Amino acid sequence: MSKPKIVAYLKPTCGWSNGVRAVLRKYDLPYEDRDIINDPAQREEMVRKSGQMLSPCVEVDGRMLADVSGEEVEAHLLAHRLVTPTQRVAEAPTNQGCADEFAPPAAIHFR
Repeated sequence: MSKPKIVAYLKPTCGWSNGVRAVLRKYDLPYEDRDIINDPAQREEMVRKSGQMLSPCVEVDGRMLADVSGEEVEAHLLAHRLVTPTQRVAEAPTNQGCADEFAPPAAIHFR
């Protein structure tokens, strides 16, 4: 089975992005990791190709998966028979948001 060509538009430190990376490592898939935070050109390319601004976006053999989790990438890979099922476990959560998306609720003070 030949490996798909994968370009992943990811944030350096984000739960969603790390979940995508974990899935791609789980299946030993080579991929281009495009940093959309520190490289504005990569972010612009992602928006142009995906038609939206949310990340991660993963291009698999020319097909763009926009605003996806690692679980969704894995489901796509399996459904299109681009990988075979494995018992290996991903080394990071595959469906977890970025830390800044889980800010603790603000304290409410009553007088």
